[in-house]
Amino acid sequence: MTCPLCTTDGGLVVARASQFRVVRVVEGDEARRFPAFYRLIWATHVAEFSDLSVADRRVCMDAVTEIERVVRSLLSPTKVNLASLGNVVPHLHWHVVARFEGDSHFPAPIWAAAQREAVPALACPLSDVDAALAQRLASAMRTAD
Repeated sequence: MTCPLCTTDGGLVVARASQFRVVRVVEGDEARRFPAFYRLIWATHVAEFSDLSVADRRVCMDAVTEIERVVRSLLSPTKVNLASLGNVVPHLHWHVVARFEGDSHFPAPIWAAAQREAVPALACPLSDVDAALAQRLASAMRTAD
């Protein structure tokens, strides 16, 4: 079976480092309902977080933390959800999803049944969030070297 995260970017690439890429989900119902839905996708095919070396685990979680920080600072969401499931696609990736009280599923998880038809009004354009993420992750990666 071919891994879709090995053969495609998995979304709109916002930042790319040697160990991972960060994408914004831009297709499907998830993109419409949760416009600030990002994924950190590990570059090499590993199924579990514990498959990474100690150094790579730190790189991964530092990047997830930075994505969360940028999303919080620019969009002021009610909550940011972090998840690494991999049940459908067993390739290490983290979901970072800005959540708002008015979103279609809040406070339930994004994979639960919708509670209302709503799309949150975002505090700033996603292109600004994407640019800030790319800049902050690039800066963090230079600092880590």
